[in-house]
Amino acid sequence: MLACILQVAAVSHRAPPAIRRTDVSVVTQMSSNQLADLAPYTQFARAAYCSPTIVTGWQCGQACDAVPDFEVSLTGGDDDSIQYYYVGYWPTENTVIVAHEGTDPTQLLSDLTDADVLMEPLDPTLFPGVDGSVEVHSGFANEHALTASIILNEVKSLISQYNASSVTLVGHSLGAALAELDCVFMALNLPSSIAIKGVTYGTPRVGNPAWAALFDYLISDFQRINNDKDIIPIVPGRFMGFSHVQGEVHIVSDGYAVQCPGDDDATDALCTIQSVPNILVGDILNHLGPYQGIYIGTIFCT
Repeated sequence: MLACILQVAAVSHRAPPAIRRTDVSVVTQMSSNQLADLAPYTQFARAAYCSPTIVTGWQCGQACDAVPDFEVSLTGGDDDSIQYYYVGYWPTENTVIVAHEGTDPTQLLSDLTDADVLMEPLDPTLFPGVDGSVEVHSGFANEHALTASIILNEVKSLISQYNASSVTLVGHSLGAALAELDCVFMALNLPSSIAIKGVTYGTPRVGNPAWAALFDYLISDFQRINNDKDIIPIVPGRFMGFSHVQGEVHIVSDGYAVQCPGDDDATDALCTIQSVPNILVGDILNHLGPYQGIYIGTIFCT
């Protein structure tokens, strides 16, 4: 099956990476330095909940103050039919940042546990060369399509302007699902010399096992951070045909987080699939944080 899915490699000209930064074969505790390195990305995800009127000019309070050298070039969304989003250049890492807003976690949980949740193949105009067996959540795909082209054009412009070496996709909740889609979207539509990095928070399952296989093949630098007993990362259910991609980081407690192996099949009690086996034992409030002391959501845009 993988060979069919990966017919896309002929289009993207990307060879499988020799080493995955986020690959681990056993549960591995993260160092204090590794956890500290995540803080700017957490603040980028937090800033995505702020209105474009204050993100423009990077005047969104604590989140913006935490990454003072970031330069916003595009903002958009209306917090209704289109989630807020922004694009800009981060000189510290010579990377273009794309961030998407999330949504109310209780509403998202309701939507993602609905028995009528549907999957669909990726739009071939946005994801060229991908086999039809690769399917993702229809709602996520539709939301992503609303802004994909305008964001891609801005990303290309910034790469040209600053000679950026990478693109980094961030988001929380629904925004995390959009960032996961963006990772593959960018990989398929940018030169292979541009590295793709993803850092997401409280990510729901986005697609089927074929999606996970494609993602793992194309994206070597990805971390999806789950906080404690957060419920959102375990929906939609695997029994509905969904599967996570690789890269889980599970914050077990303040200052203690582990990297988990595999996609959605870890067997260690420290990993989310084991520690939150169903929504009855989870805590929706953990979806908001703290992610190493940082809370993410509309009320934390201060």
